[in-house]
Amino acid sequence: MDVRSLIQHHGVGVFSVDSGYERPRFDAVHLIVEGGRAAIVDTAHAASVPRTLAALDAVGVDRDRVDWVILTHVHLDHAGGAGLLMRALPNARLAVHPRGAPHMVDPSRLWAGTVEVYGAAEAEAVYGVPVPVEADRIEPLPDGATVSLAGRRIEAIDAPGHARHHVVLRDEATGHLFAGDTFGISYREFDVDGRAFAFPSSTPVQFDPPALRATLRRILALAPGAVYLTHWSRVEDVPRLGATLLRLVDRYEAIGRDAQAAHGDDPDRLLPALERAMDALLVGEVAAHGSRLGADAVRALLAIDIPLNAAGLAAWLRASARPAAP
Repeated sequence: MDVRSLIQHHGVGVFSVDSGYERPRFDAVHLIVEGGRAAIVDTAHAASVPRTLAALDAVGVDRDRVDWVILTHVHLDHAGGAGLLMRALPNARLAVHPRGAPHMVDPSRLWAGTVEVYGAAEAEAVYGVPVPVEADRIEPLPDGATVSLAGRRIEAIDAPGHARHHVVLRDEATGHLFAGDTFGISYREFDVDGRAFAFPSSTPVQFDPPALRATLRRILALAPGAVYLTHWSRVEDVPRLGATLLRLVDRYEAIGRDAQAAHGDDPDRLLPALERAMDALLVGEVAAHGSRLGADAVRALLAIDIPLNAAGLAAWLRASARPAAP
């Protein structure tokens, strides 16, 4: 496959690369290019690394002129390829939320959690075993920290709600944001007459509705002209999408509480109820957006998201039921 067909140039030195994870236009690696140098935002899984390196060649950036690999968070569809990619980029530093940095130095706990969810064989087939990154090549990104790419400043914004180790990146040259999963998921198949649809990602295990609402409001207050999502890439009309996401976070929370009230904490009853409610909500929302796709086609596109979002709601309900630490 010609790698150029997998690259989209959004202007202002920003490119999306289809990582090849799961299906076309599902998982984006973003390149920021300035003055012949590059930063890579998120890496997707290990199998995506050859595509990312080929994309660098295609846009004319030598590997020794990649200054940064920046992770929005360390879930393996965003960071699974980081260690392997860093081995190919001799001068790059890895920038990541302080909570995520230890998992890049020693990914064993991250990997164990993935194996627990998927099983060892499937986890290795889907993600590849993550490779450690040397501690002295890692730059923590607390709230307000910046990195510089040939003088182009990129600011980190602490962004909990999807995960506690999540940052949103603000490109000061444009005001645009790279939001990972914090500004939701927006598949291009759901676009209607150029209008995007977005929904929150409540995947296990750190979904936190109040924190996510606060993060969404902080993003909206920045008034970016565009936001780049890992799933999938550039969206505009940010105020409308933000309002939809805030409304749906409230609906997720209500779905969780209603299912818990009806089924208690019995996982054999609670999780299927959450999946049914998530299915009904998202399929209905896509239809209400005006999509001409049938319900079965929508469900096929959401085949990963519906069960993961339901599992994330179950994890949130368990966590919120625990007594607060003294």
